[in-house]
Amino acid sequence: MRFWILFVAGLVAASPAAAGMSASFEWGPTKKCFDTNSPPFKVSGVPKGTVKLGFKMTDLDAPQYRHGGGKVEFTGKSQIPYGAFRYKGPCPPTRHKYRFTITALDAKGKEIGKATATRSFP
Repeated sequence: MRFWILFVAGLVAASPAAAGMSASFEWGPTKKCFDTNSPPFKVSGVPKGTVKLGFKMTDLDAPQYRHGGGKVEFTGKSQIPYGAFRYKGPCPPTRHKYRFTITALDAKGKEIGKATATRSFP
């Protein structure tokens, strides 16, 4: 029984969710319609071994619209500046809620962590 408890505890500790990765963003200097410059982000708890962060934005009020995202090299810094990647920025007819999914990738491109951040625009 003790073996199974240790085995399960090891699986939980190794999972991306257990890594505690989190992210937040502000629209900051984002222009009103279809700004191609990504907003500035803050990330924390990024797993050791991460070499890139992948970003994808979803409009929760119009999920069929593809905004895309991008990837940036991860250098260990918690700040990802405005314009770090290109995408189709928001341009809703009314206030919409947007979610970014941020994925930590290792040198082989394998996902080793994930976080989401959600904000309304404008």
